[in-house]
Amino acid sequence: MRIVNALAVTLVIVGALNWGLVAIAKFDLVAEIFALSFGETNAVTRIVYGLVGLAGVYCLWALVERRGRVSAESRNPATTH
Repeated sequence: MRIVNALAVTLVIVGALNWGLVAIAKFDLVAEIFALSFGETNAVTRIVYGLVGLAGVYCLWALVERRGRVSAESRNPATTH
């Protein structure tokens, strides 16, 4: 799971940085990496964007799951996982 978590966080950071660059500098890092113009996509960039989106969903799920566990442990401190 550590590898999946690290990969998901890395993809979310890449996505966040890409959106920040789009907002600040009108620069699409993913498109640039694949030699495309700003806003242009192809099958590979759509896969990258899709993976970033899935990583975001995974991170959200992991955050909610962890928060639920922490909340349950605080209600019942004798329980160990």
